[in-house]
Amino acid sequence: MHGAPDEREVAIAREGAPLALDGIFLGAAGGPAADGAVIAPPHPLYGGSMQSPVVCEIAYACQKAGIASLRFDWRGVGASAGEPSGSAGDADDDCGAALHHLEETVSGELLACGYSFGAAAALRAGAEHPRVTRLLLVSPPPGLLDAAALGRFAGRALLVTGGGDAIAPARELATLAAGARHGRLVVIPDCDHFFVAGLAELGHELSAWLA
Repeated sequence: MHGAPDEREVAIAREGAPLALDGIFLGAAGGPAADGAVIAPPHPLYGGSMQSPVVCEIAYACQKAGIASLRFDWRGVGASAGEPSGSAGDADDDCGAALHHLEETVSGELLACGYSFGAAAALRAGAEHPRVTRLLLVSPPPGLLDAAALGRFAGRALLVTGGGDAIAPARELATLAAGARHGRLVVIPDCDHFFVAGLAELGHELSAWLA
């Protein structure tokens, strides 16, 4: 399953910058996909990359659901050019560049997805993009989430966290999900922020919602 034939590295151009971000495009199971998902990784200054098991699990869930995906490394991480940055503005630029790249690759709807710090960036970029119809936010720290943007978003939004996640507490995320027009929160028991013991359950929940 994880050795999909249509998985390839891509270079993602950043507007106004001569250097690119490194990304991996994963095609949908069963052939070309109309819809696509951008997946933003965790914080670049704390080891966050597109190789994160959670980021990869989101990509595989999309693949099973017939959705192509593009996961990427922030500037200065891995083979992505530039200097590492933890600023929201730089994250928004990087995530926006990935969305722009994907919208030229697929013809249908777009999903904005992310994990931890990346979930907050995915919300900000996705809420303003006309082709983004769904948000998939895994363990977003509530203090980083733009509650107003989540409340304005007209499409469906799924928030997922672990029952033992102290960085993305379920109680606070439940309030944010309730403020979304079509929001839903899933809490995976006995699981912390890193999904060491809950990765399979996470994949199951994501696949069910995406389908």
